[in-house]
Amino acid sequence: MAVLGLASPGDADWTRLRGLQYSNLARVTKARILAQAIAAVGVCWFYAGVVHWALILAWVGLLGFTLYHGSMVDKTLIDADRRRMSRDEVDRQSRTSVANAMAWVVPMAAFAPFGDGATHLELWAITAMLLTASAVLLPAVPLANLLFAGIAGGGAIASLMWAGKFEMAIVTVVWLAVIVVGSIENARSFLIARMAEAGMAEKNEVVSLLLREFEEGEADWLWQIDTSRRVRSVSPRFAFALGKSADEIDGKPFIQLIAGPAWETGQFPSSLHDLAERLKRRESFSNLIVRVHINGQLRWWELSGTPKFDDKGGFDGFRGVGSDVTAQRESSEKIAHMARFDTLTSLPNRMMVTEALGEALRYAAQWRTKCAFLMIDLDRFKAVNDTLGHLVGDQLLARVSERLKSIMTENELCGRLGGDEFAIVIRDASDPRRLEKVAASVIHLLSQPYEVDHHTLYIGASVGSAIGPRDGNTVETLMRNADLALYRSKEEGGGQHFSYEPSLHAHAEERRKLEFSLRRALEKNEFMLNFQPVVDANQENIVSFEALLRWNSEDHGFVSPAKFIPLAEDTRLIVPIGEWVLREACREAVRWPGDVKVAVNVSGEQLLDSSFIPSVVTALSSSGLPAQRLEIEVTESIFVRDSNLARAALEQIMALGCGIALDDFGTGYSSLAYIRNLRFSTIKVDRSFVQGAAAGNPESLAIIRAVVAMADSLEMSTTAEGVETERELEIIRGLGCKKIQGYYFGRPMPALEARGLFTKSDLRQAV
Repeated sequence: MAVLGLASPGDADWTRLRGLQYSNLARVTKARILAQAIAAVGVCWFYAGVVHWALILAWVGLLGFTLYHGSMVDKTLIDADRRRMSRDEVDRQSRTSVANAMAWVVPMAAFAPFGDGATHLELWAITAMLLTASAVLLPAVPLANLLFAGIAGGGAIASLMWAGKFEMAIVTVVWLAVIVVGSIENARSFLIARMAEAGMAEKNEVVSLLLREFEEGEADWLWQIDTSRRVRSVSPRFAFALGKSADEIDGKPFIQLIAGPAWETGQFPSSLHDLAERLKRRESFSNLIVRVHINGQLRWWELSGTPKFDDKGGFDGFRGVGSDVTAQRESSEKIAHMARFDTLTSLPNRMMVTEALGEALRYAAQWRTKCAFLMIDLDRFKAVNDTLGHLVGDQLLARVSERLKSIMTENELCGRLGGDEFAIVIRDASDPRRLEKVAASVIHLLSQPYEVDHHTLYIGASVGSAIGPRDGNTVETLMRNADLALYRSKEEGGGQHFSYEPSLHAHAEERRKLEFSLRRALEKNEFMLNFQPVVDANQENIVSFEALLRWNSEDHGFVSPAKFIPLAEDTRLIVPIGEWVLREACREAVRWPGDVKVAVNVSGEQLLDSSFIPSVVTALSSSGLPAQRLEIEVTESIFVRDSNLARAALEQIMALGCGIALDDFGTGYSSLAYIRNLRFSTIKVDRSFVQGAAAGNPESLAIIRAVVAMADSLEMSTTAEGVETERELEIIRGLGCKKIQGYYFGRPMPALEARGLFTKSDLRQAV
């Protein structure tokens, strides 16, 4: 059925095979038309005096039309062997065969009754001739052949039986059976042959393509040497690779041509020596990378070779292929360098530092010495990176690396671990003074000013160290312990060197447990707010409260804010905790008199978080507190990270109607630009200046006067923090501060206690 075109099994591409069958039709169209034309002339000759000429002429016209239409359809299939043939095309061609066969039924049905028996047999002979011609001319398309034979032969059988010539009808049936079987077998043989031809053509095309790609390739060539290892049958591309003509190369020793000066000295590179040995031992080799010397240049070749043997089995030299892989080799070396060195600073990266530390530990174990590992973190680098941009930050890191390299000896390796973290491996640290000297040199050198892009920059360095194998006999342990020492250095304010001590593990474990408890503190409702009153400097009535977070942990008891607030900021837990503080502070402030505000401290992590503004809106709307009764306290450090984003967030808060207080003014990154660009409601004077003024320190007095004068001119209020004594109160009041906050008027207290202050007539008696 598949050969006939009536089915398309899924184990082959039959749409492609149909094309191989039907493309043959157009090639025999003329022969078919000629055969049918001769047969038509015979029919007309036999029945010219018997059948009316008009009927004969109509039949000839019908036959001519079917032949013409069929030839047009066959013409569209001439390229079918180069594409996939559709089912519609098969059906259209089958219909033309049916129409042509029906045209030949007409003489048997319409002409035969008018003639005698002899003429009838002559008409049968013409029909038999047509059936045979169709089987011969259409072996590739059995369906068309069988349709024509079945219809035309069936018409002949019916006509013979109608005339009573049963023996001739039986002969015709047998004839048709032979034609059907022969047509199917011929079609199968034809299709198998065409499939074999197409497969062979496709293979030849693939081979030709591969050969053409090899011949046209820019990097590959063929080489051949004789039993004396001299070059023979030089290919043009091989001669080009050697930079010589074929005549100059032919007969020369292969190794001499590629060895360069090493041929005279005998000091061959190991790869070239390996090649010579393989040739000498008559061994096959594949993809052997060899360093060669061509026209004064060092190149890298990839060679493959196989020994040749003559008809008697004797060795006859080598034949192989080669290519110049210098570019790929350099690229791979560059990639390998990039994998081991930091691209910004050209220092060894973390992977290479780790390998060096491992080697130092093995050396120390072998020779019973000591090695050391120092971790370095840059102080205040983040401030530079955030304020001046990553370009300046990258240039600064490059300058830092130059300074570090300048103090390294053969005994030390310095690398960059990532970000602003560097490390030094001291291979032999048997002398403890060497470790201290390196750490001190690092801190001193990195603390000197830098000139970067017209900026004078000041940073510092914190160093933590661990000694192997005393503090750890594995790379991971030693690095972890040095990191613990570095963390201690950062906690102590930076700019110092700390060596690892076992107690640091306990400290780290305590911090880990504290962080674990802090993550669950909100769920367990362990936080509470205390409120410290802020009073009018002259009237001494309460004008606001500062909300202060307190944590009474189930696992750790009361934890100091100085301990858990930095931890919350490091872990970004300050964001959800800060949202809780906002909600609780607003909810409590609603219970106070309408003229009393609440101040909430906000860290940089909170302010720069995308959810902060919505959290302020939610806190106000859910509590019903008017926006003008909420004051957000920020420190100048928030402007260091991203001044534009911080200013945009504060402007949105002021647009809501909330006040903004600048806390700890004068102790951090003070800049009048912040005050000029943002309309703060309050400037808070740090407690250190208050104490200094009470002690008569002229600088503190001058600073407070300047801050008060500036605030008055900008219509801002001032709050003096940390007022604890009558003397401090009088001095601050005399200097013009508008509001006072400190233990003199009240310590931080629970919400219920703070509410009770509004029923007392004398605030100082109440506290």
